[in-house]
Amino acid sequence: MNQEQPRRPHSDQDPIKYGDVFGVSGDLADKPVAPEDAAMMQSAETRVLGKTQPRGAASFMQSAATQNEQAGLVGHRDVTDVAGDRGVTVTETQVPGRRIVTEAVGGQVVGQYVEPTPVQSGRAGAVRDIDITIGEALEATAQTAGGKPVDQSDAAAIQAAEVRATGSNVVSPGGLAAMAQSAAAYNADCKRDQEKIKLGDVLIAATAKIPADKAVTRQDAEGVASAEIRNNPDGTATPGGVAASVAAAARLNENVNV
Repeated sequence: MNQEQPRRPHSDQDPIKYGDVFGVSGDLADKPVAPEDAAMMQSAETRVLGKTQPRGAASFMQSAATQNEQAGLVGHRDVTDVAGDRGVTVTETQVPGRRIVTEAVGGQVVGQYVEPTPVQSGRAGAVRDIDITIGEALEATAQTAGGKPVDQSDAAAIQAAEVRATGSNVVSPGGLAAMAQSAAAYNADCKRDQEKIKLGDVLIAATAKIPADKAVTRQDAEGVASAEIRNNPDGTATPGGVAASVAAAARLNENVNV
């Protein structure tokens, strides 16, 4: 996870903002962390995970919100408009031997980590320690940004991910990259957002749609991010999108294998 320990405000004009604690961008980065935001994240963690996490997003948000409230910079019932309007979510994606937990505020990922889950491997209750694969990272994207219409930057990132997973530059007919390219082309001519093909439509069960798979590395993440950014007119990567999910998987794999 990318959180930093919240810092106490230096003055009455300097509340702890989301950008001080999490790797977020845009309008969310400039918003002060508010008590009701933290309460919503605590509720979401409890609902999905059964309890609040010791070093989850809710813990960091509560610490920052408490400091802001004690400094008189936010009220006890204050809620950030981004969190109130766009929501706070906690999702989990099950992969063999692990679950990927993703926490988001206003659609931007503020925490992503992996927890082991029991799998059968010769004896009851054994836990198998395996890396997150590219296919599994793409499936996680269906959770974090599944409602986003597929565009050319998404398709390019998905193709780069498939190439790295398979080791082949050939786009397989009917494969994941081909589906993404078709979706992007269709969406470019589609006027109504509700009728556009979404990332979740393409990336659900991604591991079954690519002919080969491999554990995500930092080099894979860099290649996918480069493809996504290069094909985005804004020159940025989508928060919680393909590149972000692959990068998160690479970091988690590195941490596990240290």
